[in-house]
Amino acid sequence: MNKTAAIRALIEATTADPIIFTTGYSCRIARNVADRPNHFYMTGSMGLAASIGTGIAMSTGKLVVVVDGDGALTMNPGCLITAGALAHLPLFHLVLDDGRYESTGGQSVPSRRINFTALAEAAGYTGVWHVDDLSKFKELLHSELRTCATPTFVHCELTEQDDAGAPPRIEAELAQHQLRFSGHLAARR
Repeated sequence: MNKTAAIRALIEATTADPIIFTTGYSCRIARNVADRPNHFYMTGSMGLAASIGTGIAMSTGKLVVVVDGDGALTMNPGCLITAGALAHLPLFHLVLDDGRYESTGGQSVPSRRINFTALAEAAGYTGVWHVDDLSKFKELLHSELRTCATPTFVHCELTEQDDAGAPPRIEAELAQHQLRFSGHLAARR
């Protein structure tokens, strides 16, 4: 499984739930796969996707999906404590772990030494999984996204590199993306 396959599987398993995509290739891949009003593309603020998702889930009381990266979570593991302390937070927190800061040159992240699932469990997440197989990941998405009403954490270990080149950057229309996403949230209330 690679990052593009994982993001594609997530997008195919969701419809209107807000999805916060972390900075770097994750948001660029997501926009390339399917650009939807329920997608929020972080183009900066590395490490804050889960914090943004937690705030939206607290505000709306509805499911929010966060697509985080291993490097981003390594920068801000405190977000696990915040989300995990909220027992009835409908947050589906997915961490895509390729062991690299891919969009900044492929520098190594020490993520293979970090037990992210143990951290999430210790922080209070009620559902915690580790997957490294695409078919099992798809099964998990279909079962958990339908019933997620508490902090749920999935550590997705990416075992293959993407063959395709990097998708284009998200640049000029950032304000329009934010307005579109805010409009989507307002319509769901």
